[in-house]
Amino acid sequence: MNRFLTRYLIPFAALVFTSCGEETYVYPDLITEMVCLKTDNQGFGTYFVTDEGRTWHLSKENQPDSLTADSTYRVVSRYVPLNETDAKAYSFYKTISTLPKLESEYESIHTDPVSIQSIWRSGDYLNMVLQVLVKDQEHELSFIETALRTNETNRKQTLMLTLYHDRKGDVEGFYQKFYLSVPLWHYKGILNKGDMIVFQLNTYKEGVIQRTFTY
Repeated sequence: MNRFLTRYLIPFAALVFTSCGEETYVYPDLITEMVCLKTDNQGFGTYFVTDEGRTWHLSKENQPDSLTADSTYRVVSRYVPLNETDAKAYSFYKTISTLPKLESEYESIHTDPVSIQSIWRSGDYLNMVLQVLVKDQEHELSFIETALRTNETNRKQTLMLTLYHDRKGDVEGFYQKFYLSVPLWHYKGILNKGDMIVFQLNTYKEGVIQRTFTY
């Protein structure tokens, strides 16, 4: 199983801010959103695509490197457009964006609690920002596909997903923010427009809750 460090949300492109002389650097108004970063055959992140389908190209000096070649990374980006086609990125942060697995693929199921900061559907993804109480242990977070049901009357389908969270016995010390993104493109050809997605997760304050979205 994939494991994720919960104490740190690690940037994989550290872009340095600089200023000239004694002047104070004034930061531009940055856009912060989840995007898909695309790499070339040498492992450079050359451009990224928003969930609305907008493509932003990065100049050579602004490209993250040492990535897997010819790949797509789901990331949180902080950037500013420069013109109609180009943007300057100030940071990229990895998200947890693994494909949902069936319950049978897990040795045991853990649904330790989290706190929801936000959850929303955009493009081919179901996105969320969660707060998790951590101290010094490694947590595991992923997505479980618990059911895919069909209504016999109208033939509409409902995809049931659950947040998998194993805190590995960690002490609930302080909140750490996590970005997660369920790849709904995995269900193309399976789900149809108008089908439902029900996402279930265990929370600190309300216990087990559900959020429902239209595909």
